[in-house]
Amino acid sequence: MTEPAPALEVAGLHFTYPDGRHALEGTDLVVFDGEKVAVLGPNGAGKTTLMLHLNGIHTPTRGTVAVGGLPVVKANLREIRRRVGIVFQDPDDQLFMPTVGQDVAFGPANLGLRGDELDARVADALSAVGMSRHRDRAPHHLSFGERRRVALATVLAMQPDVLVLDEPSANLDPASRRELVEILLTLEITLVMVTHDLPYALQLCPRSVVLDSGMAAADGETRTLLADAALLARHRLELPYGFDRRLLEVDGVDAARRV
Repeated sequence: MTEPAPALEVAGLHFTYPDGRHALEGTDLVVFDGEKVAVLGPNGAGKTTLMLHLNGIHTPTRGTVAVGGLPVVKANLREIRRRVGIVFQDPDDQLFMPTVGQDVAFGPANLGLRGDELDARVADALSAVGMSRHRDRAPHHLSFGERRRVALATVLAMQPDVLVLDEPSANLDPASRRELVEILLTLEITLVMVTHDLPYALQLCPRSVVLDSGMAAADGETRTLLADAALLARHRLELPYGFDRRLLEVDGVDAARRV
């Protein structure tokens, strides 16, 4: 029996910007169905550039990307963008309609959904992010955290196979940060989270990949990677002041000592 294709497969990915800057230098990444994976790295590591290849916003200079075995090429972009939903760091990049409900309906309507089916899709997406009662409000009247949840709903309404999040904790107050974690933990979906927020990665993603200088420098259990102080220092990653390192222990043993 043929094994199912990975949810995402990135092989030998190179990308050079028009100004000559090399953002990706042979990146490899395989994510299997149902995994939750954090892509960690300092600013300029290539994290966002990698993310923008996953649904064809960027075209590789060299290398390949596939989603569920389907190559990310121009001929497949409509289906790829249904399969891979990206939630950008700034929710205002995704919210442009007069009401929350209209924003969430926009993508499914473009797929041809109408009437009760469209209404149900919108209702389910807003319910998943706890924003049902705001359906008729203007997005710009919402708090930043609420707008981020609506942006997530616009992607969930497309029923993607893979959810990609770009710095989901950025600019959130503590309550909004916690609420978003609680929502994301309930979603039964393959998830890739691009972040330099190490505690958020620990909360959400059992596996992490460290990206630096456009290449995958480490790949493993999130606890193990975060317990490796030398690894973090090499790649300009830091746990926040006061972080409870006991969260990195498994049965009282430092995760770094298990490898």
